[in-house]
Amino acid sequence: MSSEAATDRVREVLEAIADGVGVTAEIQVEEDSDGVKAEFLGDDVGLLIGHHGTTIDAIQHLVYRIAFQSGDARKHVSVDAAGYRERRAAALRAAADQAAESAVRERRPVALDPMGAPERRIVHEHLKSRFDVETYSEGQEPSRRLVVAPLVD
Repeated sequence: MSSEAATDRVREVLEAIADGVGVTAEIQVEEDSDGVKAEFLGDDVGLLIGHHGTTIDAIQHLVYRIAFQSGDARKHVSVDAAGYRERRAAALRAAADQAAESAVRERRPVALDPMGAPERRIVHEHLKSRFDVETYSEGQEPSRRLVVAPLVD
């Protein structure tokens, strides 16, 4: 599938989803060397985000599966709505910092709320440069959670 065909297909799928749920949104799609990035823009795109991004994650998965079906060259697909992903990442980094400070201060592991693998990855990456804590995941999906534990001498 050509690059132009991939972006067109992503746009078509996202337009169909927005229309299907009755959300008026502008859809921006661009492609770079990392893959295809798409975003819903508009006043009522919250419905497309869902609780903690579960709906937008499902949309992203569907778009990827539909846009790159039948063995086409696969690329990473990122779907966002009104900048939600960056706002969520910032909130996750803040929660990670609080958990790390609490773990060090109280000298005990601190478990964060359950989250999906992409969100756990954000926290792992954010805290990996700290030398006073370690992170690991425990539990089973969908209740898998990240734990921030102090590294004690």
